[in-house]
Amino acid sequence: MGKFARSWALMKSSATILRQDKELMLFPLLAGLASLLVIATFAWPVIAMVGSNQVDLESQRHHVSPLFMLVSFAFYFVQYGVVIFFNVALASAAMIRLNGGNPTLGDGLRAAMGKLPNIIGYALIAATVGMILRALQERLGFVGRIVAGILGFGWTVATFLVVPVLAAQDIGPVDAVKRSTSLLKETWGENLIGNAGIGLAGGILTFCLIFASAVLFFGAVATHSVALMITVGVAAVVSLVVLSLFQAAMHGVYSAALYRFATEGDPGQGFDRALLESAFRQKN
Repeated sequence: MGKFARSWALMKSSATILRQDKELMLFPLLAGLASLLVIATFAWPVIAMVGSNQVDLESQRHHVSPLFMLVSFAFYFVQYGVVIFFNVALASAAMIRLNGGNPTLGDGLRAAMGKLPNIIGYALIAATVGMILRALQERLGFVGRIVAGILGFGWTVATFLVVPVLAAQDIGPVDAVKRSTSLLKETWGENLIGNAGIGLAGGILTFCLIFASAVLFFGAVATHSVALMITVGVAAVVSLVVLSLFQAAMHGVYSAALYRFATEGDPGQGFDRALLESAFRQKN
C-alpha cells in the first residue's frame, strides 16, 4: 500500500506538469490520427486477403499464405513505428520540462526525428515479437493464448522504459531494451505500480464519464429532443478522447521522470526528490 500511495503521488505530479504543458497531449493525438491513417491504408488489402484465407482455413487447417503474413508484418511494423515515434517525441518534450525548459510540439518532433533510425529498429523488433506472439495464439489454441499472455506481459515489463531510453540516449534498439531491463532490475518495480495507478485512475474516470453520459443521454431521450441527444453524444465522445489523451500524455511524463531519476538521481522540476528516493531503492 505504501508503494501504491507513492506511485499515486508521482502520478499527480505528472498530471500537474501536464496541466502546465497542455501541448504535450498533442503527441498522443497525432499518434492516434496517424494510427487511423495506417489502419485505413492497410484495411482493404488485409480484408481482401482475410477473405481469401478464410477459404484456405476451411479446406486446409491453419494455412495462412506467405503474402498475408508479409502484409500483417508490414502493418505491425508501420503501426509500431508510428506509435513509438510520437511516444519518443512526447518523452523528449517531457524531459525538456523536467530540465526546467518550456517544450513545444516542434521540440519533441525534432528530437524524435533525430532518433529515427533507432526508432525504426525498435519498431522492427516490436513487430517481430508481436508476430511471434500472434502465431503462438493461433497455432497452439488455448495453451498458446496463455503462453502468449505470459510472454507478452514479460515483454511489456522488460521494455517499460525503452521509450525514455531512446529519447535520452543515442543507443540502438537492442541496447535500449537491455538498458530498460537493467533499470527495472535495479528498482523495486515502482514504475509498474505507478503505471497501474495511472491505468486504474483512468479506468475509474472513464467509467464515471460513461455513466454520467448515459444518464444525460437517457434524459435527453426523455425530452424527445434530437438536438439535445446529438449534443450529449458529441460531448461524451469528445470528453472520452480528451481523457484518453490526458492519460497517455501523463504516462509519458511519468516514465520520463522515473527514467531521469533512475539514471541521474534527480527527477527534475515538478517532482519530489524525497518521494522518488523512497520509491527507488537498490535491491539487496
